[in-house]
Amino acid sequence: MSRKNILYAQSGGVTPVINASAAAVIEAARARPDEVGRVLAGRNGILGVLQEELIDTAELSSQDLVAMTQTPGGVFGSCRYKLKGLEENRREYERLIEVFRAHDIDIFLYNGGNDSADTALKVSQMSREMGVAVQCIAVPKTIDNDLEGTDNSPGFGSVAKYVAVSTLEASLDVKSMASTSTKVFVLEVMGRHAGWIAAAAGLAQRQPSDPPHVILFPEVAFDEARFLAAVEQAVEQHGYCTVVVSEGLHTADGKLLSDSGSTDAFGHAQLGGVAPVIAGLVKDRLGYKNHWAVSDYLQRSARHIASQTDLDHARAVGKAAVELALDGHSGVLAGIQREADEPYRWTVRPVPLEQVANHEKKIPAEFLRADGYGITEACRTYLAPLIRGEAYPDYGADGLPGFLSREFATLARRLANFTA
Repeated sequence: MSRKNILYAQSGGVTPVINASAAAVIEAARARPDEVGRVLAGRNGILGVLQEELIDTAELSSQDLVAMTQTPGGVFGSCRYKLKGLEENRREYERLIEVFRAHDIDIFLYNGGNDSADTALKVSQMSREMGVAVQCIAVPKTIDNDLEGTDNSPGFGSVAKYVAVSTLEASLDVKSMASTSTKVFVLEVMGRHAGWIAAAAGLAQRQPSDPPHVILFPEVAFDEARFLAAVEQAVEQHGYCTVVVSEGLHTADGKLLSDSGSTDAFGHAQLGGVAPVIAGLVKDRLGYKNHWAVSDYLQRSARHIASQTDLDHARAVGKAAVELALDGHSGVLAGIQREADEPYRWTVRPVPLEQVANHEKKIPAEFLRADGYGITEACRTYLAPLIRGEAYPDYGADGLPGFLSREFATLARRLANFTA
């Protein structure tokens, strides 16, 4: 039996644990030398594949893979680049197939979220149409946790842990100074259409009086008067108020409070910061001194406080992607399936990409408190296992983590430069 070559690529916004999936892919392939030949990686995601900028992962040692597992960001580089439909730009898909053929690629593993699942599905369809035996497997990743076909998305658990801990820590700071200083703290978290990250902040609320006192979700239309009343009530009852707001917060007419008027590479509205908008309302309408913060890249790069469960998930889907391909699967996602909440049990199973691509998993109504400003016990039951355990990186003598940082050479090109 001839050995199969694998091409792996990372896509979209990176996570604290996406490199753990990458390392697991390489390790799983090396564990089956009779079945797998080379493992290549696209520099800067799908763009690297289109431009034939490919990295041979054979240059990575076992020690490098250990360091990679505990490194945030994307060691091979990622990109925000959405391939158009087959009818709109067939040339891009033909180019991918040409690259696969030129480098004898049998398996394509695409590590990303919703748009990446759509790309993997289209590449799978195109390869069948062109009679090319390339198996396409989507490896789940997205901090937003809005990917269908998987109980949760690797990357989310660590961001959820960071946000819950940060909410708790910052609130203790505000509480201690509230009598003479700041009374309202606003923390903005990511989440364009789905408020999973904002919901994770709710884990910090162990008692009814605990923060966050108000959570603003994209799933709940913003009502200014009702929100201000909730903030005022929290300050009167507790002396201070912590607000966590998702970047995708919008009014009943669908207008985003933080819409900057521009769009990103995927055509999504570029959000300009909702925290200062909310903080401005608090100051102008209620007169409370306040501070606001935007977690932004800090939340998705906080490998120093990663969830062990999340790390386990990330490694498992990387390993499973290789095994699914070698077992003959194609056009599927390596999805996490929850088997029990307590004790938490899960497995990885193949999910057809048709059930994943272009779908978006939002928070179900039963996970949101009746007033729309907090989470229910059902939501807490779902979230709690995902932040358990600490996967600290190794720290060096200088007190800093030993992250993998290196430049990769690319293979010699076998094709002409690509022009769309």
